[in-house]
Amino acid sequence: MAKRDYYDILGVSRSAGADEIKKAYRKLAIKYHPDKNPGDKEAEEMFKEAAEAYEVLSNPEKKQRYDQFGHAGASGGYGGGHMNMDDIFSQFGDIFGGGSPFESFFGGGGQSRGGRRVARGTNLRIKVKLTLDEIAKGVEKKIKVTKQVSCGTCDGTGAKDKSSFHTCNTCGGSGSVRRVTNTILGQMQTTSTCPTCNGEGTQVTNKCNVCHGDGVVRGEETISINIPAGVSEGMQLSMSGKGNAAPRGGVPGDLIILVEEVQHESLQREGNNVVYDLHISFVDAALGSSVEVPTIDGKAKIKIEPGTQGGKILRLKGKGLPEVNSYHRGDQLIYVNIWTPKVLSRDERALLEKLQSSPNFRPQPGKNEKSFFERMKEYFE
Repeated sequence: MAKRDYYDILGVSRSAGADEIKKAYRKLAIKYHPDKNPGDKEAEEMFKEAAEAYEVLSNPEKKQRYDQFGHAGASGGYGGGHMNMDDIFSQFGDIFGGGSPFESFFGGGGQSRGGRRVARGTNLRIKVKLTLDEIAKGVEKKIKVTKQVSCGTCDGTGAKDKSSFHTCNTCGGSGSVRRVTNTILGQMQTTSTCPTCNGEGTQVTNKCNVCHGDGVVRGEETISINIPAGVSEGMQLSMSGKGNAAPRGGVPGDLIILVEEVQHESLQREGNNVVYDLHISFVDAALGSSVEVPTIDGKAKIKIEPGTQGGKILRLKGKGLPEVNSYHRGDQLIYVNIWTPKVLSRDERALLEKLQSSPNFRPQPGKNEKSFFERMKEYFE
């Protein structure tokens, strides 16, 4: 079944700003929240669908890829789709300023998921240099990344052993505290993150000797990155969960990959087209010739027609770069340049001066003149 358009899901236009997108998601999250619709599978799916749309459209990088490539640009492990409920509830800290909206608005519900704060690791950014050949075909890169990893001694818990955990006395394990304030309108109840356990619901009395209670240490990880064909300079790809590990078993951050193109020795890129500057001699342009030119796929032999003028553009169909997630490829454009020698021998100069004196070798704009090849042949006959 085809996915619905993210803008249609949230009910906003493609020109909607961040505040409008956030407001639309708040409305849907409250409407379809599982605590408000217990046992309603359809409402749960709508809830997940709205969260997935917000996860992409609220991120400028992911939104840009989605606007350019649709669902293909936000899938395949590069930053969209298939969120679980824990991921969704972890968004509420940004959207509602705390845990589940139903704790703040209705005074209960969602404690087992939204009530406890889930720590999130920070995103990690790296640069990957790609040659034109790698961009043309796509490539798998294995990159060794230095980052925060889960502590192997305590399995990321931050505790020396299981007996080191105890339920937070302040919040009773819920991760949040409620406060009731008397106002002229009656009692107002608000919910906030527990200041004692920082929303985790538990405290560690005996910390791990290696990570000192953080649950993470500095380490290295070799990550395999599949770069699709057709990416371009400055494009950013995202790998969910491959960033820095989160304290005490939280949700890892994302790995952001910035693409850098390595300049090719003879080819230049213009969008999905590849450009090559071909320099041929005056004689080859006049008489015609066959020359080899470099392409992304190797050498190719092309024919120079007699009488070819400088500035002519030859096209090799389909010899350019592919579009991302598409079978379409650009072309290779060959710009013909007439090479003029700077140093001449005495005999060469005499021959050219002799040709220069002939009116047949002077441009005659607007006239039905013979080709240069035909005039040269007549001259020497």
